[in-house]
Amino acid sequence: MELVHTGRAPTRAVLTAELGVTRATAGAVAAELEALGLIRVDARPGAAAGSQGRPSHRLAVAEDGPVVLAVQIHADGFRAALVGLGGRIVATAPGCETVDSDPSKVLAAVVEVGADLLRTTGRRCVGAGLAVPSAVAEPDGRALNPLHLAWPVGAPVRRLFTECVRAAGLTGPAFAGNDVNLAALAEHRHGAGRGARDLLCVATGHRGVGGALVLDGRLHTGSSGLALEVGHLTVNPEGRPCHCGSRGCLDVEADPLALLTAAGRVPGPEVSLLRQADDLVRHHYDDPAVRTATEALIDRLGLGLAGLVNILNPDRIILGGLHRTLLDVDPERLRAVVADRSLWGQSGGVPILACTLEHNSLVGAAELAWQPVLDDPLAALS
Repeated sequence: MELVHTGRAPTRAVLTAELGVTRATAGAVAAELEALGLIRVDARPGAAAGSQGRPSHRLAVAEDGPVVLAVQIHADGFRAALVGLGGRIVATAPGCETVDSDPSKVLAAVVEVGADLLRTTGRRCVGAGLAVPSAVAEPDGRALNPLHLAWPVGAPVRRLFTECVRAAGLTGPAFAGNDVNLAALAEHRHGAGRGARDLLCVATGHRGVGGALVLDGRLHTGSSGLALEVGHLTVNPEGRPCHCGSRGCLDVEADPLALLTAAGRVPGPEVSLLRQADDLVRHHYDDPAVRTATEALIDRLGLGLAGLVNILNPDRIILGGLHRTLLDVDPERLRAVVADRSLWGQSGGVPILACTLEHNSLVGAAELAWQPVLDDPLAALS
């Protein structure tokens, strides 16, 4: 199921080779997944490139199959979506632009939005996933540092989310995870990280900076879910005070607010900080103040990435949020800083790419909910 879900088995012949089974066994597996309503088997020719012999049947996820509810919370609001297999966003609802300080109220509201989507579309829901801008501690699913949400430290977000899902009458398991971790998972399966073995993702969304590492196709979350808190790498020892108690952390030196402040812009309430910073870089880069501020952010981001390259030795780096925009406007500067400051960068360089999925944290939240189906389709859907 995961091979079809991630696009790595577009035909039955490829599925046969990947599983190392007979053609008849692969056909039986595909037929069973089709009977569950998860995939479609198309008998029209679908030979893989370079293959010989009779063309194989095409395999694809079922477009009218079940979905999961995906929810993302961030500093400037929330969004709900229904996501099918293959990372396809089936339906979305307009996002809310304010977040209450009570996580129970926020989660109840966004789950109700998702329940409305399900009622409207008539789709079967098999699970739910939540992405939050905080480290989520395992095994109890508590948000340890939801500072930009003004939520209580240690809020039991997984339990609260599960209760809201059940209260809305939705079936299937519910999960919660850090938004950048989930963005990395989505990009590894469906976006810019496909094919990477050791994938490093660094992103800044509405506030702060997050990081994630995917090793051999699985998120590396550490012993208790708290790995890769890259936002608290020091990149400017004399820089801005950070809420962690230090100074000059990546979290406060390379996020949208840092750019707006350095460029002498006063953030307005009309749109999110991310949108304001992104528009500033893309449309006013010829302004000397904006260019200087952007270059300073690129240099500090590069310092942070170089340190991570020295420690982790990834085979690919992907950047999201405002960092993707910084890469777009001056890719050579960022790559040069990383190469100059990292041992592995000097020996050959690490590819640095932009994230490609528009709502990767939402898709990643859906991946959490799809995982039981990928692991055991028969048991998950029985």
